[in-house]
Amino acid sequence: MAALGLTPEDIDEEEVEVWPDAWPAFRLFDALGTQWRVGQGGASGLDYTAIPATASMLGIKRRDLSDIFPDLRVMEVEALAVMAESME
Repeated sequence: MAALGLTPEDIDEEEVEVWPDAWPAFRLFDALGTQWRVGQGGASGLDYTAIPATASMLGIKRRDLSDIFPDLRVMEVEALAVMAESME
């Protein structure tokens, strides 16, 4: 978190509902939490090369990744927006 300019206080403790059809993407996104590409300007996105191996460790089949990827991208884009706000 520190590399992204965040502290534990930046994370809300509220419960968030995840729809069942988005659960695989959420699990994958959560597991990719250390796989951000980060430069001087902050995070620029997830390291997509880590997706297949991480998905495999979670038991997600490679053939299912094309269905999961769009939801993963939505989460990535929203996370980048939140990180950008915290840098202002």
